[in-house]
Amino acid sequence: MTTLASTETQLLERIDEIGAKIHDVREATAATIFGQERVIDLALITLLSGGHALLIGVPGLAKTSLVETLGAVLGIQNKRIQFTPDLMPSDIVGSEVLEEGNSGRRSFRFVKGPVFTQLLMADEINRASPKTQSALLQAMQEHHVTVAGVRHDVPRPFHVLATQNPLEQEGTYPLPEAQLDRFLLQIDVSYPDEAAERRMLFATTGLEDRPLKTILSADELMMAQRLVRQLPVGDQVVDAILKLVRSARPGTGIDQEFEDMIAWGPGPRASQALMLAVRAKAMIDGRLAPSIDDVIELAEPVLKHRMALTFAARAEGLQMSDLVAKLVKPLG
Repeated sequence: MTTLASTETQLLERIDEIGAKIHDVREATAATIFGQERVIDLALITLLSGGHALLIGVPGLAKTSLVETLGAVLGIQNKRIQFTPDLMPSDIVGSEVLEEGNSGRRSFRFVKGPVFTQLLMADEINRASPKTQSALLQAMQEHHVTVAGVRHDVPRPFHVLATQNPLEQEGTYPLPEAQLDRFLLQIDVSYPDEAAERRMLFATTGLEDRPLKTILSADELMMAQRLVRQLPVGDQVVDAILKLVRSARPGTGIDQEFEDMIAWGPGPRASQALMLAVRAKAMIDGRLAPSIDDVIELAEPVLKHRMALTFAARAEGLQMSDLVAKLVKPLG
């Protein structure tokens, strides 16, 4: 019992220590990205969970600035790729070039692409061809790429924050379900409120330039990710996660009302994502364990991109957010 109490005390101390730094990261990011506190929290949950996120919003909502700011305050290298229809897989992962040495001997040398970074901004990911998207998929899932039969590991930590413009659908390639499932969260970026936009006007159109300081290091971020996985999860929360995810799958004896709304539902990766996300949220809030309220709050960003509505549901004007709200209602 003494050992258990000692372990819990040590865990709490580490949570408090990391939590204080995460709080500073939130404050520093919010001072640059105005009126997007929920987006910042969800992005931090993604990073602390060791996952990737899909940011969906109209242009001009500081999605690119968010990635640059997080890279600066978290002390991790960040790069940006603008996805276009003519982008090739080699433009992402890199390619081999033929070089001639001083001795006249020729050999191939691998030149790394922009995917070899710690935080990658994949801008307008759905504008690239499926072949190019699949090149990024391997790096996201396996943390390495293969060129000419040779494996090249990407740096650690490695996270992708991809953006998608909901307005510009002409000339785009919708992400396949397998790739969507690789994203831990779908983060919807909305317009800031009037007060936040007022502050933004003064902060971004003046002469003052606010330098960003590094608050966490890459090693500390990875330590925080390991700490997230150590947080205990109560049986009630686990039951709530399973009940929610399984209720979103057609053909599993769910309520007939949902059966007629859902074309296909989330797989086991959704349960894993929700389990990690609620732990990360608890740590951000300085709590030792997640609650059912965390499950309810994070249900939409975890499930939204892992489900599809039936034609009948879409014809009736049902939105995915409405469906998720119906699914979480029995949880409280």
